[in-house]
Amino acid sequence: MRITVLGAGGGIGREVVAQALAGGHRVTAVVRDRARAGLGGHDRLDAVTADALDPASLLPAVKGADAVVSALGGRGGLSEPTTVCERGALAAVEAMHTAEVRRIVAISAATVTDEGDGPFTRLAVKPLLRRMLRHPRADSIRMEEVLAGSGLDWTVLRPPRLLDRPRTGRYRMREGANVRGGLQIGRADVADAVLRVLADPARIRTAVGVAY
Repeated sequence: MRITVLGAGGGIGREVVAQALAGGHRVTAVVRDRARAGLGGHDRLDAVTADALDPASLLPAVKGADAVVSALGGRGGLSEPTTVCERGALAAVEAMHTAEVRRIVAISAATVTDEGDGPFTRLAVKPLLRRMLRHPRADSIRMEEVLAGSGLDWTVLRPPRLLDRPRTGRYRMREGANVRGGLQIGRADVADAVLRVLADPARIRTAVGVAY
């Protein structure tokens, strides 16, 4: 499979690139700064510098792909509104329609919903997180709305708190809801889940909670 990864220089993006290459895929990694992305070299890796928020800039990286993965995230702190995920989704959708590419998997967040959460998480943890993360949460919600109305074969993954730890492959997923009691997950395991749902037609046009 030919996979274009947006946000390939971020924590989850780098993991998606590495795991996709290890799985035999060909990867186009879209980065803002190739020198700082830390992707290394591989004969099935094309690292391209493009603006993932601009459909015209993004189009050459999307042409010929079988699927797109968006691992874009907000830049800077949490105190100011952000539109990175929403604008990235809008740009990806436009570029994908032009290039006639249908499949996309995007990283959202568990804060988007409290469906599936236990009483403690729903009543005590989530209200605090939603105050702290109100701007990234709003951006993720808008991103999901863009994808839901895109007409593409989309899937969004909703992880909770992200950790830097090796891939385990031992995590839970729940369609349409958060994972009960799942408060954290490693970025490498989110990447593993991305590639798992990417190849699963049963996950098309669904939001999937993923956590330990």
